[in-house]
This record gives sequence, C-alpha cells and structure tokens, in this order.
Amino acid sequence: MTDTDDLTPHLGRIRDVGKRGGKRAAKQLRRAVAKLPKRRAKSGFQGKRHGAGGAARGRPRTTRHLPRYRLRRVMVKVHIARAAKSGAGVYRAHLSYIQRDGVDRNGDGGKLYDRESDELSAKKFLERSENDRHQFRLIVSPEDGVALGDLKPAIRELMTRIEKDTGRRLDWVAVDHHNTGHPHTHIVIRGRDARMKDVVIAKDYLMNGIREAAEDIVTGRLGPRRDLEILRARNSEIGKDRLTGIDRMLERASRDGLIELPPATSEAARFERHLALSRLRHLSELGLAERGENNEWRMTPGWTETLREMGRRGDIVRTLAQADGKRRKFDYAENLAPDAAPILGTVLASGPEDELRDTRFLLVEDFKGRVWHVPAAAVDPENPPPTGAVVEVSRNSAEPKRADRTIAEIAERAGGLWSETLHEDYDPASTPAYRLAHKRRLEALRRAGIVERLQDGTWTVPGDYLERATAYEAARNRGLHLRTLSWVALDRQVTLHAETWLDAGQGEGERLSGLRAARLAFLRTEGLLKEGETELSDTARQSMRHSELQRTSEAETKKSGRAAVMLDIGDRFDGKLEGHVDLGQGRMALIVHEKAFVLVPWRSAFGRQLGREMTIEHTARGIGWTIGREMQRGFGG
Repeated sequence: MTDTDDLTPHLGRIRDVGKRGGKRAAKQLRRAVAKLPKRRAKSGFQGKRHGAGGAARGRPRTTRHLPRYRLRRVMVKVHIARAAKSGAGVYRAHLSYIQRDGVDRNGDGGKLYDRESDELSAKKFLERSENDRHQFRLIVSPEDGVALGDLKPAIRELMTRIEKDTGRRLDWVAVDHHNTGHPHTHIVIRGRDARMKDVVIAKDYLMNGIREAAEDIVTGRLGPRRDLEILRARNSEIGKDRLTGIDRMLERASRDGLIELPPATSEAARFERHLALSRLRHLSELGLAERGENNEWRMTPGWTETLREMGRRGDIVRTLAQADGKRRKFDYAENLAPDAAPILGTVLASGPEDELRDTRFLLVEDFKGRVWHVPAAAVDPENPPPTGAVVEVSRNSAEPKRADRTIAEIAERAGGLWSETLHEDYDPASTPAYRLAHKRRLEALRRAGIVERLQDGTWTVPGDYLERATAYEAARNRGLHLRTLSWVALDRQVTLHAETWLDAGQGEGERLSGLRAARLAFLRTEGLLKEGETELSDTARQSMRHSELQRTSEAETKKSGRAAVMLDIGDRFDGKLEGHVDLGQGRMALIVHEKAFVLVPWRSAFGRQLGREMTIEHTARGIGWTIGREMQRGFGG
C-alpha cells in the first residue's frame, strides 16, 4: 500500500454496505411484495385453518405400503343438515326415515346402534339433539360390504378414528341397510360434542379424510384387493345402463365430444384401453357413441345426462317391481302438458331420491291403471302421503306465493328494499315468527341469485321479483303440485264408520266404481242410507265425523290414560305435538301433556314441529298455534 492510496479500511462484515444499503434493500423488498397479487378472501368456511380433522389427512395409514388401486373402495356421502332452514323436526324425520328403510341381515327393520349398544331408541338421541344448530349425516358404502358381513365393527372403528382425528368425543347413532345389493350404513352425528361445544369438521376431511379412513379400515379387515377382484369390479361396469366409473374416465378424456384411444404401451394401459373400448361399444348400442377413424369415438351430446336418467329410471322400475311384484311401465308426471287434467289416484310406492336429505319420489297409480312418477320436489318432505293414500297431482298454476306478494309490495314502497323493520312498519300486527318466514323465503331466493342481502340485514328486491320468484318455484317442484285428498287407503274406506273421500263421489274408473258400489252397500246395511239413496245427508256426515272423533279419543284415552279435551271458542291447551292420527275425515294432530290430550286438524307446518311444546288456541277465526311466544297466523279451523 502506498501513501497516495486514499483507501480507508472500515471494520465490519465482508460486503456490508452499511445502514443505507440495508434501507435500500428493505425498500426494494416492500415494493416487490406490493406488486404480488392480493390473496382473495374466501366466501365460506374451508376448514383449512381451524376445522377439526383438518390435519388428519397427513396421518399415516396402516395400509400406506399399498398402491391406491389395491385399497378396498368405499363411497362416503356427507350432508350437513341445519335446523335453521327447516326446523328441528328434520332431525326426527331423518331418523324415522333411515329406520323405516333399514333392513338388517335377518330381514328385520333397521335398528339404531352406537359405540356401545346394538339396539337403542331414537327418543333420547332426539331429545339431546333438539337444540342443536346442525347435524352431520353420512352414508358409508363399502364396495365389498357383502364380504364384510356385519358392518357394525367396521363402523365403530371408523367412528373411533373420526373422533381421534377431530379431537373430540362425538354423539352419534347409525343404522345398517342390507335391503339393496350394496350394504351400506347411515350415520348421524350431533352438532354438539360431549362438552356441548359446536362440532366443526374441516371441509377437506369431510370430503376426503373420512373416505380414506374408511378405505384403510376395510382394507385392513379384508386384505388388499387382488387382481381378480379388481378385474371383476371393473368388468362389471361395462354393460351397465347407468353412469359408471369408466364413463367418468371417458368424460375426462373427451375433447369437444371426441375420445381418442391411442395404442397402449404397458400391461396396465392395455387393460384400461380394453375397458374403455368395451364400454364404448356398449354405449354405441345405446346410441350414445359412434366409432370414427383413427381410434376416435364421437360421443352423443348429453350422453352422461342420458346415462344418469337411465340409472334413475332403473331405480324406479325396481321400486315398482318391489311394490307389486311386477315390472310395469310408467310415465313421468313432470312431462304432462300444461293444460293436462289432474292425475287422480292412489300412492302405489315411494323410493329414495336423496337419502341424505330425506327426499322421496312417489309412484301414483291412477284409477285407469296407469302408473305415474312424481318427483320428490313436488312432495312435502314433512308430510308425505303414505302408501294407499288418495292424491291429486296437477300442474302448478303460474301464480306467485302470498309471501312473495307481500315482499314485493313492501319493496315497491321502500324503493326496492325489504327488512324486518320495513315489514313491521307495513304490517304492525305481524309477529317476529311471521316476518322470519319471509326472511327465510328471501334467503332461499338469494341462493338462486334473485335477491341480494346487504351487510345491515336489508335485502335488495329487483323490480321483476314476482316473475322471477314464480319461475323459480315452478322450476323447483318441476311445475307439479301434489295434494293429499285422503290419508286413509280406499280399501279401508269401504267399511269405515266415518265420512270418507269415497262418499264425495269424485273420480272415474272401473276400480273406483267397484269400490264406491261396495261402500254404498255397506252404508245401506248399517242403516246410514235408505234404499235408492246414493248420498249421505249433511246431518249424517256431521254425526259420522263426531262419532269418529269420539271413538278415536276413547281409544287414545285407553291407550295412554290421558283424558280427552274438547276445545270451545276461547279455550287454550298447552302440550307437546306427539304425532298424528289418520281418520276418514282427515289427518288430526295429537297434542298431549301429562294428564290430557286434544285432537285438532293437521296443518302442513306441523311436520316440522313434532316433539315440540306448543299452545293451541280456539278462536272465532279457527285454530291457532304457538311455538314459544309467537302465534302462527293464517290457520283456519
């Protein structure tokens, strides 16, 4: 180093440029971060940050040494039922539904079980669940359910695994179904755990984690799938007239309706290509595929929807065959012309359309012997007519609901807005429960994109609200309306000491004419009709209605030990909605307390209130009912 050198050494780390350099680097970093795309907030709970079970999928499986195709396949369907949408009565209805349709290995009815008991009553579980905001419903269907035999041990092991993954003790019940070709289990999990804390389960775990746990358990019990089992399972899909796993594979490979099958280069690829080719040949026989050149196949537009419809039709045919032992033709009521006459007939059978949501389609036989399929959308899920009931199926008139008219009128006055406050100003006599019903209606229409909800709880209602709400309702129930004319089967009505639907003289047909002639003969034998008379007098009808109620009350008193109460105008009765009784004059609700009961005409809204405490009041306007403190409106006597 020479004296002319002006280098001044500084102590510090190599390449350290001092404070100014650090500031420049931090500034550059902030600028770079600012340029990054902003992370969008997700609209709903995804279960990735704080959902119980969210980290469970990373847990090693006992079968982790096996490739995916060796695992025993298990289908798991999940639904979260919320009481806020339909009332707590949906919990009771679902348990009744899965027990009714459940058949065990011995052919007996479905039996509830839990972690300890093989047979228990639903009553205590329902009492615990009454105030739960939600519940989880699962269907677990192992592909090799027949080989498993008794499903209870595997289901209990699965629930233990779910409890371990979610980190809480769950309150659950289950029912095994062996009445189909594929044994499966319905599981109901309460929305609250043993500590009465709300149960929140990660979405990813619900969609995938439970299925992976179930496959791990079934594979551990039956061993890995062998080559022969895999071949049989895949080959069985080739000739099915419904959407299959092979079809989903073909759909993923489709490009603008074309599927190309290149030559295979491995043994596994040759097997998959064989399955695809065999399935495509079957689809071509159904008119859903056409072979082209160079290993190309052109698919018919909408081919997957056609296969889904074929599968649905097959389910209906099997339900019809179980009902009367014959494979009969049927027609879809939803295909009726807009000006078609109503279908008048009896319920022949019902079948599941969505087992998780308790929706069932009906098969109705009209009085000319023709069978009609009525979709679940046209059936009140809380008040489905039983087998044998007399029903009328008609096209819905394109008219808006009363609630929609009210909402539209309030919105017109308030500049396109609706809120509970605006409703109260419009109708001061309206109760909170009545306004809540309108709010629920708006919530349903919000999900359909018709209205919008603002942050302050106000709703924006478009100018064409009535037209759009009416179109939504018509599409939701497929344009059909089902009305129950009599809850009692026609064969019973012939010799019933009560006023019946047969006495009204409605409908035509050979079967109906025979039943009506037998009914007239019975009435004459009992001295209720004179020779030559064909109609009951008003006095006779009123006397028969009164006698039927009296007989029913006496039977209930003998059965329960409670006293019957007859309500006069101004009387009130506090009790619990225990159930209903189907009479010739109609369905009656049974309201009970410890020492007495009362029978009142059934209302459609009662289906959601089974097991709830209520007050019945007989006013000059008719029968009103109260849940809590709010009187329900619009019910005549």
